[in-house]
Parts: sequence; C-alpha cells; structure tokens
Amino acid sequence: GPTRKMPLTASAMDFFQLFVPDNVLKNMVVQTNMYAKKYQERFGSDDAWIDVTLTEMKAFLGYMISTSIHHCESVLSIWSSGFYSNKSIALIMTQSRFEKILKYFHIVAFRSSQTTHSLYKIQPFLDSLQNGFDSAFKPSQAQVLHEPLIDEDPVFIATCTERELRKRKKRKFSLWVRQCSSTGFICQIYVHLKEGSGADGLDALKNKPQLHSMVAKSLCQNASGKNYIIFTGPSITSLNLFEEFEKQEIYCCGLLSTRKSDCTGLPPSMLNNSETPQSRGHYRIRMKGNMSLICWYNKGHFRFLTNAYSPVQQGVIIKRKSREIPCPLAVEAFAAHLSYICKYDDKYSKYFISHKPNKTWQQVFWFAISIAINNAYILYKMSEAYHVTRYSRAQFGERLVKELLGLEDTSPSH
Repeated sequence: GPTRKMPLTASAMDFFQLFVPDNVLKNMVVQTNMYAKKYQERFGSDDAWIDVTLTEMKAFLGYMISTSIHHCESVLSIWSSGFYSNKSIALIMTQSRFEKILKYFHIVAFRSSQTTHSLYKIQPFLDSLQNGFDSAFKPSQAQVLHEPLIDEDPVFIATCTERELRKRKKRKFSLWVRQCSSTGFICQIYVHLKEGSGADGLDALKNKPQLHSMVAKSLCQNASGKNYIIFTGPSITSLNLFEEFEKQEIYCCGLLSTRKSDCTGLPPSMLNNSETPQSRGHYRIRMKGNMSLICWYNKGHFRFLTNAYSPVQQGVIIKRKSREIPCPLAVEAFAAHLSYICKYDDKYSKYFISHKPNKTWQQVFWFAISIAINNAYILYKMSEAYHVTRYSRAQFGERLVKELLGLEDTSPSH
C-alpha cells in the first residue's frame, strides 16, 4: 500500500504530484524554452513565440489529460464548435498559444555527446517517474509482468476500418510493466524500442525468448531479495530465467507454451499431449529441485512452471456453469492474479491520453503520464481522502484537469 499518509483534504493534484512534482514541470518549462530558442536560431525567428511559464505548462498538460476522459480524436477539438468542444476550459488558453507550446515542447532540448540511448529525450522523466513509484508505494508479494493495454479508444476500434486499425497499431516501441496484482499499481515501466541497431534494438536480439528474458530482468532489477512472487505469460516463462531469479530470491509462476516459450531444459514427455482421453482436472507433475512443471487438463492441456508453490497443495477453479475443477494451487493462484489484471485493463485502459503524436519519445511520454494518473487514482482510493469525496476514475481525471488549468471550482462532483 501507500508509504505515506495523505491528508483528508488532499486533491487530485496532490496525488498526481507524488509522481510529477513541480520541479519536473519546471524542468519541462526550461527545456521547452531552450529548444524554442535553438529552433529559432536555426530556422528563423518566430515573432508569435513568448517563453512558456509554469502556469502555462500545467494548463498544457491539463488539455492533453482531458483527452483521456472525453476521448476526442484530436486535442484541438476542445476549441472547435463540434461535439468534443469544451468551452469551459477552452478560455484558459488560446488554440494558437497551445499549438505553439506543442510545437516546441521538450523534456531534454540538447543531446549530450555521451548519450547513445535512443530515448535520451525522455529518459530523465522516466527515471524521475520510477523514483516516484518506488517511494510512494510498497507492492504486495504477488506481481505480474505483462504488456498493458494501450490501444485506441474502444469506440474508435469498433468503427474504424481494418486498414486504419493496422496503420494506427504500428508503434515503434513496446511497453512492459511490473504490476502489483492486489491493487493494480504499476511498480515499474520498461520501454523497448522495436527498431534500431544499438544494444536496445531488435537487430541485436533476433530471437523473442532472449528479448523477453532481457525485459523481465530489467523489470525485476529492484525486486531481488524481497521474496516476491512474479507471474508471467508464455513469452517470458523459461526454466533458465526462473532459476536465475530464484538465486535472487524472486519466485515465479508462469504459463508455458510449446510455441511461444523457451522450453530449453524441460522434459519432452511433459510437453507432448497425451493421446489417451483426459478427464477435466487431471494433472501430471515433474520436479527438479524447487521447480515444478505441471501439465493440467481442462478442455485442453495447460502447462505451468513454478517454484513459488508446492505441487502437492490443492486448489480449485470455480466455473459458473459447472462444478469445481480440481487443480494444483499454482494453477488457481495464476488464474486469480491474471484475472485481476484483466479487470484492471478493462477499468483503466480507456483512460489513456488520446493524443497520438508522430515522435516516439512523445508517445512514450503521454503513455507514462497516463500510467502516473492511474497510479495516482489507486493511491487516492486507498487514502482517507477517498472516503470524503469518493470520486470515480473519470471524476478524478476531471478534477485533475481543472486543478492543472487553475479553475477555481473545487466542489465535489458526485
């Protein structure tokens, strides 16, 4: 849970600034102004540009965050006369001023000569955000490594053509997280670029198991020695990785796939499906030290690799239309924790910022801001302030937008 007690009067802005404090926003102001000056020295002066202020930077973020609540296709819709126009917040800043800030917006204006990382324009912000996550929240023992849903608004997905969908889904990076499965709080973010010839590019990692193993190690670099139980999907699950984690006192439970997983070192007899008909709930187990490979049957074969649960401990999978199906405890635990993350995705993935810039570092930035707001709401729900105001996720987002824009309306919206 949270590591600090927030006051009863804590606002949405107070929770958001646990992760994005004023010093980070002030740095955005400095870097944006530096980039504007550099840009104009190279391409000619811009008479319409005036250095941005901290108040304007907060309003700029507020406009962007408003797209996560109203899901307008373009942030500029706020100033239009159409369905997504919002006269109450459009008066704070003119559209032309917003577009100027958007043109010059930067987190790192200049590239250092020592910098080789492709995400150098956003890495300081990601590091600051990670420090905020680490200091504000202590996760539960059970955690999940996965790629969160960061797709378009569900209404857009339902109405667009297949060609549009393919075009919109082409991102140059993948975003992985380590997430507390009891609360949904995202403890750590890892961004992997899909292109490039450097050490962080796919050219250096031709096979998927090697890539996913590297992602898992990066996400768990701060987790050693804490007896965490990490749940993983088929792309990450492997015997070598789990044994390496066990040496660091990190324990695992993962779903295994003969097609997607690295099955090196596992007995072939457990990876082949039995020809004889199986009854639901039937399972076989092979062990090596603390590691168990479980093959469980339920309208198909499911394989699990774990060193976190004893294979002799019994559990059940409860089906609404049928009786309880017996299974090892590891299978029950995996199903329970993964279903919680699915509920999190259903509830929170629709609150990602809709603005989709062309530059990769900006895409990563807005996804990271969206995750920070979701985390802020989770801390708000676990605080005493929630029992006073009881905002929904949408109301919390609306409050944050108003506070960033400096609007004086502070009455609770129920």
